[in-house]
Amino acid sequence: GSLFPIDKLLVITAATEQTEGYMRFLRTARYFNYTIKTLGLGEEWRGGDVARTVGGGQKVRWLKEEMAKHTEQEDLVVMFVDSYDVLLASGPVELLRKFMAFDSQVVFSAEAFCWPEWGLAERYPPVSAGKRFLNSGGFIGFAPAIHRVVQLWKYKDNDDDQLFYTRIYLDPGLREKFGLALDHKSKIFQNLNGAIDEVVLKFERNRVRARNVAYDTLPVVIHGNGPTKLQLNYLGNYIPNSWTYEGGCGVCDQGLLDLSETPEERLGRAGFREQPTPFLPQFLQRLLAWDYPYARLSLFLHNREVFHEPHVQEAWERLRGAFASIKLVGPEEELNQGEARDMGMDICRQDPDCDYYFSMDADVLLTHPGALRDLIQQNQKVIAPMVSRPRKLWSNFWGALSPEGYYARSEDYVELVQGKRIGVWNVPYISQAYLVHGETLRSELHDRSVFTMEETDPDMAFCKNVRERGIFLHIPNLEDFGHLLSIANYNTSRLHPDLWQIMENPLDWQEKYIHENYSRVLDGELVEQPCPDVYWFPVLTELACDELVEEVEHYGIWSGGRHEDARLAGGYENVPTDDIHMNQIGFEREWLHFLREFIAPVTEQLYPGYYTKVPGLRELQLGCYITLCTDPSPSRTRDRAAIPWLLHQGTRPERAPAGMGCPWGNLQLHHSVHRPQPQSLLLRPPGRLTHYHEGLPTTRGTRYIMVSFVDP
Repeated sequence: GSLFPIDKLLVITAATEQTEGYMRFLRTARYFNYTIKTLGLGEEWRGGDVARTVGGGQKVRWLKEEMAKHTEQEDLVVMFVDSYDVLLASGPVELLRKFMAFDSQVVFSAEAFCWPEWGLAERYPPVSAGKRFLNSGGFIGFAPAIHRVVQLWKYKDNDDDQLFYTRIYLDPGLREKFGLALDHKSKIFQNLNGAIDEVVLKFERNRVRARNVAYDTLPVVIHGNGPTKLQLNYLGNYIPNSWTYEGGCGVCDQGLLDLSETPEERLGRAGFREQPTPFLPQFLQRLLAWDYPYARLSLFLHNREVFHEPHVQEAWERLRGAFASIKLVGPEEELNQGEARDMGMDICRQDPDCDYYFSMDADVLLTHPGALRDLIQQNQKVIAPMVSRPRKLWSNFWGALSPEGYYARSEDYVELVQGKRIGVWNVPYISQAYLVHGETLRSELHDRSVFTMEETDPDMAFCKNVRERGIFLHIPNLEDFGHLLSIANYNTSRLHPDLWQIMENPLDWQEKYIHENYSRVLDGELVEQPCPDVYWFPVLTELACDELVEEVEHYGIWSGGRHEDARLAGGYENVPTDDIHMNQIGFEREWLHFLREFIAPVTEQLYPGYYTKVPGLRELQLGCYITLCTDPSPSRTRDRAAIPWLLHQGTRPERAPAGMGCPWGNLQLHHSVHRPQPQSLLLRPPGRLTHYHEGLPTTRGTRYIMVSFVDP
């Protein structure tokens, strides 16, 4: 009957090595409480390269020897399955109930291909629905019956096991004698080859099942045969317990960091381009902020860009003082990406004390201080922290591969990137940041050239080499590890190119250029009112102020006569100032974005009834220019603007102005603002209505102010 005792079930598999695929199979078996017997562990495999051609007969020989022990156990049910590419999706009770329903002695799995001899296809009994052909990767039956079948084996270890079982099944006499049947509709066994489109994930409240929608069945055994191992890995992400890992960190003493400063940007399917990276000084500074003992960290730094040499030089002493050892490979070495990455990885491989190798490109912003510890504690051979571009779907992993080995979107890619599904995921491709176990480098990945493969990009070569050695690529999204930079539009012809990154990389731009107390301004703090309806508050960092001043001085064409080409500047000549407009240095679009993002919200708070989004700042006319105030005599002016913004530019000490510290005062109300704060923004109503004002003398040095007019 269907109530067959589960202690009368034995699952037999074959494996010579304890690969990650084998360990995953065992995890699912333990989760469902199966009894597993493994044949061949530690033995030499002589069954041929079954992934590419025929073979596998050694498994039948092992099974023949094993079944001789169970010839008299008529009530014992034995299931034989492969292990490297197999998952168990349900428990023994369901398996036995489905087997008993077949009313056969032995049930083989079925597939859509007649392998390995197509010429035998016409000899198969026709089926009205379902898969017609036998697959030997999984079968279940009573022990005496399986024993009688495998007793017929008298061939070599590298002969084909599937052809052996096929010939027995195709003999009508033997098929009837042994009581053989095929699982045509995947009630027990789901072979993925040729059936990927039939299999979907069925999400239940507490578990996920692979479901065959063609036959409306829930298979118990999922077999990633043929070229479908990657799809099996994807399904395996959802098999119960397959994403929880046992054991903590083994030996975690030594680690080597490889930090490449020339990251690659994927351009569709075309490949990569190498170019400088924004915010590199901040990246180098973050290397010193990890929650990890630096005495156990060595640093390998590869920089291909001459543009970044000053940044590396500036950080060099701090890095050298923090890490146990440090090696720099610069542009003069002329190493390509693959060669440099192979060099870094080989340093760890050759050092028996190097337990882990962590590689990170400079476009990865790891903001989680405990990232290294978290990755190590997962105890995987290869694991990468999941990072993506803020509010974008571009990330450092692929959920699937196309038949050509390039990107393909997996069913749940968006959910993983957005953190709607949390776990540790087995994926076919990772890049830009990953941790590799040192012992894995010295064993499975012992070849030096892991990143160099003919006509293949370094990251693609690395992932392909890892996959082909049966090593899983893991990526967790259990933590917010950080994010990726966008590097496509980074123009190093500018003096301070990071200034232009406000829209490309807003988080990093804000960290570098927005005052640390700005968030308190949004909460109503740190806003002073030196005159009625006039406010000032901190908004920019000193670095932002300095870089803006240096940019306009670098441009150098001022409207007030300081340059022979001043007529080109188009400044406001009704005031005795020297002007440079933002559109002259190509910064107008970025500055308007700054006003919308950081000034408009404060304006709406301080001036109730003034709505920057109705009709919207986009439709307002904003004139922006930096003014040099060098004339010591006062100047009374009326602005054309309804609401001008006056930004006091901070300067370096040698440029600090002397005299009355403010370029204007409110003449109607007899107020003046002395000693304005550098890096602060002065916000006031329109000059032509209420705040007629004058510039006060500058007696020494140069005062820089930024004036932004808004005409509604």
